[in-house]
Amino acid sequence: MKCKYVAYVGLSLGAQLAVAHEAENSPSELHTLDPTVVTGKAENLLGEAQTASRGQSDRKELLERPYLRRGEILEVIPGMVVTQHAGGGKANQYFVRGYNLDHGVDFGLFVDGMPANYRAHGHGQGYADLNFLIPEFIEQLDYTKGPFYAELGDLTTAGSAQFSLVNSLQHSFAKFEIGQDNYWRGVFGDSVALAGGLLTYGGEYNYYDGPWQLKQNAKRGNGILRWHRGDENQWLNATFMAYGADWRSSDQIPSRAVASGALDRYGYIDPSNGGDSQRYSLSFNMGNRQNDVFWRAKGYVGYYDLDLYSNFTYLLDDPDNGDQFRQTDNRIFFGGEVSSTFEDRLLFGHETDYLVGFQTHNDYIWDLALTKTSLRNDLNNIRRDDVFTGNYALFASANTRWNDWFRTEMGLRGELFYFDVASNLAANSGDKIDGIVVPKLNMIFGPWDETEYYLNLGGGFHSNDARGVTINVDPVTGLPTTGVDPLVRTWGSELGLRSHLLEDVTATVALWWIYNDSELLYVGDAGNVEAGPSTNRYGIEVATYWRPSDWFTFDAEVSVAEGRYEDPSLTDGPWVENQVPVVVSSGIVIGEEIGWFGALRGRYFSERPLTADKSVEARASFQVNARAGYRTERWELALDVLNLLDRKDNDIEYYYTSRLAGEPADGVDDTHFHPAEPLTVRANFTWWW
Repeated sequence: MKCKYVAYVGLSLGAQLAVAHEAENSPSELHTLDPTVVTGKAENLLGEAQTASRGQSDRKELLERPYLRRGEILEVIPGMVVTQHAGGGKANQYFVRGYNLDHGVDFGLFVDGMPANYRAHGHGQGYADLNFLIPEFIEQLDYTKGPFYAELGDLTTAGSAQFSLVNSLQHSFAKFEIGQDNYWRGVFGDSVALAGGLLTYGGEYNYYDGPWQLKQNAKRGNGILRWHRGDENQWLNATFMAYGADWRSSDQIPSRAVASGALDRYGYIDPSNGGDSQRYSLSFNMGNRQNDVFWRAKGYVGYYDLDLYSNFTYLLDDPDNGDQFRQTDNRIFFGGEVSSTFEDRLLFGHETDYLVGFQTHNDYIWDLALTKTSLRNDLNNIRRDDVFTGNYALFASANTRWNDWFRTEMGLRGELFYFDVASNLAANSGDKIDGIVVPKLNMIFGPWDETEYYLNLGGGFHSNDARGVTINVDPVTGLPTTGVDPLVRTWGSELGLRSHLLEDVTATVALWWIYNDSELLYVGDAGNVEAGPSTNRYGIEVATYWRPSDWFTFDAEVSVAEGRYEDPSLTDGPWVENQVPVVVSSGIVIGEEIGWFGALRGRYFSERPLTADKSVEARASFQVNARAGYRTERWELALDVLNLLDRKDNDIEYYYTSRLAGEPADGVDDTHFHPAEPLTVRANFTWWW
């Protein structure tokens, strides 16, 4: 495996936002915290974790990081890269473990158990937009890698991120941010007693033009209302969340136009690209422990829509009107989970905890359309569908301690899927039922010398877009085509260790492999389906977290990955396009609860193949963000400097054919990129009472 490394010392860190401070500690408690308490990714998970790559991050750790975009909060996960190729209201691009996850496929996002990935989405299978989350209301992020967990199913082969929201805020807060390029953000929150519990509420408004010549005019509004009562043994909560946004987008631009001077690096081709989206959801969670039986239930229902205008090839297909297209998605989603843990039972005379559960998730989608447009005016419809997709899963696992140095978790998951498509082209209508069973086996050895060792084996899968399952005629060419398999099987393994041998240091190492039977995806931009060959991905992740005191934290993470097509004769080469071979992240956080604080964080991702033969590669990127501030018992003032080195990196690069005015009719093969934003300064003030 040929990999290019960059060695650097990254100092990361950030000052804890006052809201996080407020949610956890009242002013009178600031000087009574136990300095030996370790939380976040440095927490000791020996005896709890099933894999070396599982971890968690608490609200303090999440909020102390300076970041440019909402989705970058996921970069707390080792090896995760989050970028953007369009306007600020669109879902981010995600990269992890050799996957270009596009906008989310194969990586599951959940909020209090509610899936945030959308199947059969207008812009691509598994689309996951985190813009509806308000960071100040996140309590914890639990993350996993690989298909090793019985309770996780569709779209989680590469991993998952599971957000838990706060149950209460100890004090009211208000925060205001201002920055370059017309950046404004305000957020507030409070908790009050209501009906025997606590009602937590808050809201956010954000406006940003960005450094682009085409001002984004990006507006976002969020609201949350959450009622909670109970404790860790018995609880009930209900949460309402609302989100709306609209924006303009410069999208990615052709390198040749920038190189010739015809286009500025922050320029644009089509001034009418952009979109709008909204999301509303109501969810509940409850739990009840009765002696050695722990029952849990979750349920949710929501509404989501998106109108997205894009133009990636400019004048290639339609020299007169341009190649802009509109993707629409309107859906109601609903589902839930019921599970029970039976603790302290026996398996062949050995102490065992059994978990059994049922999950379902359903989407009813209408006006799921791909339409040819010009300057946001409809020209002709390519396809329009009404879609229902639902899955119904049973899962079970047995966590057994065989002796004082060996335990196992054996699991099994069975899924049943139903797809139903009513298309404007009758030949593409139809329904289908499919199912799959996947086993899991996790073996944990130790601890010896404060070190555990893990061997993990598991099967997984991802569903394909329902439109690709029932398709018979290509909606663009009108020619016959073949549908894809509804469910694609995956396999994974991991060998790792987790050590707390050194005082105040947590270290993990994970050597992993993932096989995809086929990377079959519906191509929303074209309205058809492309069947990819099977792939193998493998790599290693190393992470170290050092927290010697409550005022100093250091972390360093290195991820090396490679993805290959199993049969290169089916492609133009052996390399999976847009995989990221090397990711390095590191940082420092310093500062007491009262007084000065600071944070510095660096993130590097390497060159990566844009073609399967590696004849074209994307540039590497190295971004550094910093924070400095001062905190009292009632207020906090902080300054963030993003892209501190003012590097002219690119967030994303693609290689494909496009055509500008005056170019040959068959277009030009070129790299298209979306630039990273230049050095940006933002200030924020928080007050709590």
